[in-house]
Amino acid sequence: MSKKILITGSSSGFGKSAVHALLNDGHQVAAAMRGVSGKNKEAAEELETAGASIVEIDVTNDDSVNAGVKDAISKLGGLDVVVNNAGVGVLGMQEHFTVEDFQKVFDVNVFGVQRVNRAALPHLRNQGSGLIIYISSLLGRMVLPFYGPYNATKFALEAIAENYRVELNGFGVDNAIIEPGGFETNFFGNLITPSDNTQVESYGEFMNGPEGLGKSFAETLANNPQQKPELVVEAIQSLLNTPDGERPFRTVVDTLGMGAAVAPFNEAGEGMMKGIYGAFQMDGMLAGNN
Repeated sequence: MSKKILITGSSSGFGKSAVHALLNDGHQVAAAMRGVSGKNKEAAEELETAGASIVEIDVTNDDSVNAGVKDAISKLGGLDVVVNNAGVGVLGMQEHFTVEDFQKVFDVNVFGVQRVNRAALPHLRNQGSGLIIYISSLLGRMVLPFYGPYNATKFALEAIAENYRVELNGFGVDNAIIEPGGFETNFFGNLITPSDNTQVESYGEFMNGPEGLGKSFAETLANNPQQKPELVVEAIQSLLNTPDGERPFRTVVDTLGMGAAVAPFNEAGEGMMKGIYGAFQMDGMLAGNN
């Protein structure tokens, strides 16, 4: 069944690929991005030619989000699904990221999601159905060095999704997290690096760590061609094709080994949630979430 879908961060990466795939599946898609007439003009024209409705959304700006979601609903004639895909990454020593650096990352990866949800939810709740998908990360369940602020935002995103899951359960709005491992996209070409370099020397040779990790990861991806970005798009498609109330809450997407290690942790966490909610007679708030 065709759905009306809004995807943030559609100018590249997972977002752009998802727009093309979902259009091919017969869905109506509003591709949201910044700089529709500027730096992302080429991407916007490509997606519009493919059949997407283009909407301007800067997830760091309240007015832009509110206007963009309203525009998407108008162009699509409604809204069934929101894919919170817009995000930014980092690389560097956590100590060297200033508070302002942290705020910049949180503004996109966390506050941006809250802005989009607040703009879309009145419509979804009013119609009594909907799906919100969060593109999180395995680094929302574990940490790797040199990704400190990013790790923190993805942990926060997971908590936000958990809360929406239980608070929206009675309103017919499903929430689902996708947790990708690392994939070869332009995401790694736009990483935020620390603003404060005054303590670099005190770290000595360990300062080579971030660069070394980046090179090691690039080699890992080159040697594992099965780790394809299309797998994340397929996870989105799978959620869309699953009936309301039957969707898994978390979907791990990884072929490099991290996902296999995180999956049992997710299962244990789910068991904990069900146990605690059962003890407090709140089972109904988890009904329909697997």
